[in-house]
Amino acid sequence: MANTSPGYGITIRVEGRPEFQPVAEITTIISREGAMITALDVADSQLDSVVIDVTCDAIDANHAEKITAALSASPILSVRKVSDRTFLLHLGGKLEVQSKVPLKTRDDLSRAYTPGVARICQAIAKDPADARRLTIKRNTVAVVTDGSAVLGLGNLGPAAALPVMEGKAALFKRFADVDAWPVCLDTQDVNEIVRTVQLIAPVYGGINLEDISAPRCFEVEMRLRELLDIPVFHDDQHGTAVVVLAALRNALKLVKKDLSKTKIILSGAGAAGTAIARLLVLAGARNIIGFDDKGVISKSSDAPNEMRKWFIENCNPEQFTGTLSEAIKGADIFIGVSAPNVLREADVEAMAKDAIVFALANPDPEIDPVLARKHAAVVATGRSDHPNQINNVLAFPGIFRGLLDAGATKITDELLLACADAIASCVSEQQLNASFIVPSVFDPNVVKSVADAVKEQV
Repeated sequence: MANTSPGYGITIRVEGRPEFQPVAEITTIISREGAMITALDVADSQLDSVVIDVTCDAIDANHAEKITAALSASPILSVRKVSDRTFLLHLGGKLEVQSKVPLKTRDDLSRAYTPGVARICQAIAKDPADARRLTIKRNTVAVVTDGSAVLGLGNLGPAAALPVMEGKAALFKRFADVDAWPVCLDTQDVNEIVRTVQLIAPVYGGINLEDISAPRCFEVEMRLRELLDIPVFHDDQHGTAVVVLAALRNALKLVKKDLSKTKIILSGAGAAGTAIARLLVLAGARNIIGFDDKGVISKSSDAPNEMRKWFIENCNPEQFTGTLSEAIKGADIFIGVSAPNVLREADVEAMAKDAIVFALANPDPEIDPVLARKHAAVVATGRSDHPNQINNVLAFPGIFRGLLDAGATKITDELLLACADAIASCVSEQQLNASFIVPSVFDPNVVKSVADAVKEQV
């Protein structure tokens, strides 16, 4: 059975008669349904009834409903209320604005607002560079989306993308003390996105593009980088690529293989897959065979944009034309940023000795990691409930911390390579093993190491 997750945690209020041992009945039913109980409290106890709040983690939303139904079916229990803990956490949103300065007296108002603020405005008008020193610009990032590629859920639109952008902003603050704000645009026209971001850019010290579908995301990023004097970073591309390279550096150390001599199979050639391929080639990879939903990518594939053209020119050097299962025979590395269950256990078994499998599709990976670990030396996923989570939060907070501190205007390939090396170096020789190839996202050294690497490159 798949693993339970706190992301599907529920709290169920159940009532029963004390003589029927309702606690025992509840725990038996929930355990039988395959959920994990994380808390159990008696909310109220009377002579003829007891009310129990039981909290458990389910596998998914359907599993949560099945648990509730099983409790309701018990003749000695009555389900009074079910609360979804994830929905409760999001009530009212996850962000707020707080003032950094006191506003308690007339003197405070005179300095923070009128008349004193007029002097600050005049100083910036005289020297626009002072905006970084005298406003929020120096520590503020816009998290920009059009809602066209929300997580792995597809084109949900800007309103439905907002919870993700709020979460991204919260991660910026928690891990790097960067003030980020969601900017969800009600357009999926490239020209309108570019123009809108250009118009709001004076407020921000950096732009983080998020959940914009390929291939439009490539053009949006390219044009904004040309137009703006602040760094533009598409996390779905470059954040993913940086963490994948960092993890791969350490995985290759474990299996004692050279990146330049490995055969790499890449499933998924959209924004993330193309960025991963580009960074791996820059790092020394020489043999990447890529697949998308139409099959293998070769010289005969269509090249509707510059990024696909690059992929065709730089990957599949021997012009392999078969299936993924055929290509993966003898391969050293599989990297998936595509869809669930595209890889079979037999495929992993057919890989080279000490194979590396990164099955990163979320929430369901390209192969069950339990099956992959039966044959591969190192397995990573995008999930938090398995070892070796390839998580972009290892990259983007430190990258922007460094960019903002350095007053950077551009992001280079060399900078991204340096960030990958910085993340990899946060796992010491003593810590490195098959279940620990990337540091914990809560390791305070990660943001500092990445930020320092950025500043050295700027």
